[in-house]
Amino acid sequence: MPLTTTTAAPLFWTSYGPRGAPRLLVLHGGPGASHDYLLPQMLELADRYQLVFYDQRGSGQSRTTDQAPVTWRTHVDDLARLVPELGLEPLSLIGYSWGGLLALLYAIEAYRGTGPRPARMVVIDPAPISRPLRDSFEAEFARRQASDTVAKLREQLAASGLRERDPQAYRQRAFELSVAGYFGTAERARALTPFRVIARIQKSVWSSLGDYDLRNGLTTVQCPTLVIHGRLDPIPLESSEEAARALLNARLVVLDESGHVPYVEAPDALFAAIRRFLDETASLASPSSSPPEAT
Repeated sequence: MPLTTTTAAPLFWTSYGPRGAPRLLVLHGGPGASHDYLLPQMLELADRYQLVFYDQRGSGQSRTTDQAPVTWRTHVDDLARLVPELGLEPLSLIGYSWGGLLALLYAIEAYRGTGPRPARMVVIDPAPISRPLRDSFEAEFARRQASDTVAKLREQLAASGLRERDPQAYRQRAFELSVAGYFGTAERARALTPFRVIARIQKSVWSSLGDYDLRNGLTTVQCPTLVIHGRLDPIPLESSEEAARALLNARLVVLDESGHVPYVEAPDALFAAIRRFLDETASLASPSSSPPEAT
């Protein structure tokens, strides 16, 4: 199992795609989830790129017995060490959800001199960039989960007999309904790889951010950035709009028919937008060295 050696705690990592191809470091969501719930859909990009994933500290295969709080700075510091260890410079970042916010936090700190600066970034439905916007998201997600639509879908599942006929399919559907509020409509909550969020990590990271607001910090980030946001995401579109305005070299793409999970809800539009951006910025990200083999 490949583990980092330069981070304060060993982190599991893996890669997919042609060796020698331009490398993209993918940051998963949560905080407290793991990389594998982005699979298999994100492997759409592994035809022309080598995708590098890792499980952030305290989650997935990077679990630790250390009970010290894991904070946003913990994750930023880990990332600053992981990038040179895996030979990922010039750095191309793709962050989804919390991973999108982590990419932005990392970029702010990198432009302050604390780690290798990103050459380019894609942030997909990033977590809210301020505490008030996070409060708005939490209220909207709770409203959706308590909706009549979700309640009816739960009733249909309970009455279906699926629990007895196919327990695995029942667990899959129950998981989908537990996150249905993230989708543009609850009926679209399908084909999402189940994941587990480590509550201790999630609470610790969000607590460390306090009454945060990234807008001023983002004005120092100069690398080309693509911000993608589903119009039907419970995270307010305003958050990504403000991020794109604050960044010095950013473009915002809004996916009209998608919620928070565009790699499931609108994959064609999502990957077309990412590929255009990567093609346009290809000169910034030619491989400079060979990464170690994932074994």
